[in-house]
Amino acid sequence: MMRIIAGQLRGRRLNPPANLPVRPTTDMARESLFNILNNYVDYEECSVLDLFAGTGAVSLEFVSRGAKSVTSIDINNGCTDYIKSAAAQFKVDNIHVVRADVFDLLKRANRKFDIVFADPPYSLQDLSKLPDIVFGSDILEDDGIFVLEHPKEFSFEEHGYFWQHRAYGKVNFTFFCK
Repeated sequence: MMRIIAGQLRGRRLNPPANLPVRPTTDMARESLFNILNNYVDYEECSVLDLFAGTGAVSLEFVSRGAKSVTSIDINNGCTDYIKSAAAQFKVDNIHVVRADVFDLLKRANRKFDIVFADPPYSLQDLSKLPDIVFGSDILEDDGIFVLEHPKEFSFEEHGYFWQHRAYGKVNFTFFCK
C-alpha cells in the first residue's frame, strides 16, 4: 500500500489494482525525491509532466504539494483509469491524464513544463537515450528540471545536462537541468 507523503492529500492511501504492470516508486524514495525538490521548486508555480506515470503516485504527490498543473502520461489503460479514479476520489481537478506512448508524445509535444519526471520500466530498451529525447523535444522550460528514475546499472554523469544523482536502495534518481 502506498500513501501520499505531504501536502493537502497527506496520508491518503493509494490502492491500485494488483494487475497493473508497474514498479511503484517506494514511499521512502518518493519522500527523498521531494525533499530534494523542495529546495529548488515553488510547486504553486510549477507545471509538471509525469512520463510513464504508472499508479500516479508521483503525479498525485505533486498535486498534493500544490503544483499548478500535472500531466500524467502512460500507455496502459489500467494505469490511466486508476489515476483518473484516484484523482476523482481525492477531488483533484488539476491533473490531466493522457493514455499515450511517451516516445510518440515527446515527438509532437507542443508545450513546456517546469518539471519533467520519468520512471520508465527498468527494462526499457531506450532508457539510456531518454535524457537526449526529453531535451531534444524542447518540453522543458529553460530553468526546468528533468528527473529520471532508473536502475543502478545506468550512469548519466557524463551527460551534458547532468546536475546530480541520488541513490535510495535500488532506486536511483538522476537530475538534469539546462
